[in-house]
Amino acid sequence: MDVLLAQEAGAAPSKLAAFLPFIVMFAVFYFLLIRPQQQQQKRRQALLDSLKKGDRVITVGGIHGEITDLKDDVITLRVADKVEIRLARAGVSIVKGRDSN
Repeated sequence: MDVLLAQEAGAAPSKLAAFLPFIVMFAVFYFLLIRPQQQQQKRRQALLDSLKKGDRVITVGGIHGEITDLKDDVITLRVADKVEIRLARAGVSIVKGRDSN
């Protein structure tokens, strides 16, 4: 009976110590997953905002073409002589001739 009472007399762990592993895991997830993804989204949005007529691009579907017209969310691409397609601005994956980093 004395052994049981001796164990109860120990100091209780603090609430901060109980949550410390969760705080550390959140910090790791933030710096390894969330923050890089936010930075990548900012770079992609900057790329889409900087599109202009004459840029040669590759779409997410792999179509190569030159931008001939820009509207708010729609671009027109010339993919061959007298062949133009319209697609969403978000469909652009790469701008040729620019650094893609």
